[in-house]
Amino acid sequence: MDPCPPVRRLTVLYDADCPLCAHLRRWLLSQAQLVPLDLVPAGSPEARRRFPELDHGSTLREITVVGDGGQVYRSTDAWIVCLWALVAHRPRAHWLATPAGRPFARAAVLAAARWREAHAGARCGAERPAD
Repeated sequence: MDPCPPVRRLTVLYDADCPLCAHLRRWLLSQAQLVPLDLVPAGSPEARRRFPELDHGSTLREITVVGDGGQVYRSTDAWIVCLWALVAHRPRAHWLATPAGRPFARAAVLAAARWREAHAGARCGAERPAD
């Protein structure tokens, strides 16, 4: 068995009750994709059916992306892998994954979390990135 199977498809679990998350979902779907993205509401019956092993409560607090080979990306890594899947943003994703770029990716995740907290109440504002 290959220890690092290639990623051929990604599932993005997003908070469907969050206006920012819904906007980013639409944006992701409007982009040309190198790796197909399935966008599934976090905590939904579909998410639970696809990924019974995940902590679905945590997927509502922070963006979670699951690769078709079982890879799980959360928080900053999840944002980077979403950009990596897009034609126009893969070079930026490679840079954001470097030590020089990672602080910028982390800042974007924290800014999104603060926006959610300020604008959307307890459910949508619960995001607290883990890394």
